[in-house]
Amino acid sequence: MLAKPTVLQAFSYFGVQHGTIMPTSTKPYILRALCEWCSDNSLTPHILVWVNEHTRVPMQYVRDNEIMLNIGATATQNLQIDNDWISFSARFGGQAHDIWIPVGHVLSLFARETGEGMGFELEAYRPDTPPENTSAETAPRPAKKGLKLVK
Repeated sequence: MLAKPTVLQAFSYFGVQHGTIMPTSTKPYILRALCEWCSDNSLTPHILVWVNEHTRVPMQYVRDNEIMLNIGATATQNLQIDNDWISFSARFGGQAHDIWIPVGHVLSLFARETGEGMGFELEAYRPDTPPENTSAETAPRPAKKGLKLVK
């Protein structure tokens, strides 16, 4: 029986030298897949997020540096799960907020109705593409879509 090659052996096979390439994290791909799974099964995806100065959320809802957020289609607008950031708009207590979360700060994503989902380890923050401002109250508003009056 042949031994399974290690990642470094696989990189060597394809001519990549040790230390010259760093594969991207699988976490954002798994988060997107779990959200799609929740949607396909009419379940409501929730995320548990570690909150610090790099996370833009309404701080009055944070407990012990964590916040639970409903990221379902009926609770959010413009949900984006990119490789580095999760962003969306949502209402909290009737007030609109723009939310920015480093993907590495997501501790779990699960379906509210069943509890099924996945937990993750907290990852160190990488300031590759941070938002301009980390205050939830002063978050930039996305450009309005639609018609504009031109005089």
